[in-house]
Amino acid sequence: MLLVLNLFLALSLNSFSTPPDAPDTPVEWIGDTTVDMGDLKKGQDHDYVFQFRNITDAPILVENVRAGCGCTATKWENIPVAPGELGSINVSYDAMNVGYFRKYVKVYFHDHKGGHKLWLEGFVE
Repeated sequence: MLLVLNLFLALSLNSFSTPPDAPDTPVEWIGDTTVDMGDLKKGQDHDYVFQFRNITDAPILVENVRAGCGCTATKWENIPVAPGELGSINVSYDAMNVGYFRKYVKVYFHDHKGGHKLWLEGFVE
């Protein structure tokens, strides 16, 4: 009886220590997903282009890109990216407020779970 209890306890603890499945990641981001834009002038838009490579065996489509606030805008092509090819997300930051900023956009791919956060940070003078 003690052997059965120990076996049950060992299996139970093992299930808690097993890491969860890897996230559904259809792309490899080219470069950093957090970008330091440096010192920016107040009142001007500043753009950055994030690039990704499709690492699946099928074309992928950017389904949506959600900005974390109203000071960021996004633009992307609504066309499938073939396996091994590059796609891009254009992000524009409107530097209205003086001081440090750290803003994100979240990218969603069709038929893939979860979003990918991309960050812009810097200082507005």
